[in-house]
Amino acid sequence: MITQLALAVQHLYTQGARAFWIHNTGPIGCLPSTLLGISNPPPGFLDNNGCVKTQNDIAKEFNRQLKNRVVKLRADLPQAAITYVDIYAAKYGLISNSKQQGFVDAKKICCGYHKNGIDVGCGGILALPNGTQISGTSCKDPSSYISWDGVHFTEAANHWIANLLFNGSISDPPIPITHACYHT
Repeated sequence: MITQLALAVQHLYTQGARAFWIHNTGPIGCLPSTLLGISNPPPGFLDNNGCVKTQNDIAKEFNRQLKNRVVKLRADLPQAAITYVDIYAAKYGLISNSKQQGFVDAKKICCGYHKNGIDVGCGGILALPNGTQISGTSCKDPSSYISWDGVHFTEAANHWIANLLFNGSISDPPIPITHACYHT
């Protein structure tokens, strides 16, 4: 996948593209959908923030290899402005400090029904044998949640991350997005 990305960037460069913004992958081991079915995990299965350690280790290895490839692309494409964005750090930081940032527990899902071993996805309906139905409806205040549906972030969480993108604090080089098109 990283090789394909590099080839695509190189092809675009030959076509005249000079500004690239490449972001890594997030902490997939922290997705609420990943954590739904986990109960009584063995010691060391989860990290200090309750995320699946092995899944995040895979994401971090992917990100390490991606960053190395970005460094090589910068050397190979000297006229390009290539910004590497550390989405993993931003999302993990938000998840780790969700309550301090004004959000509910990061493992909670805004849209859907996930209680007592029953999982109904956002917008779904489950008909129980007794004739009742359970709907996967939205929470009352999405702005207080990080996760919309267990996989995707809410608008409020994306806004929080976007502020870091705008000021360049999670970018390499650490420049505001308004300067990301300029070769340094």
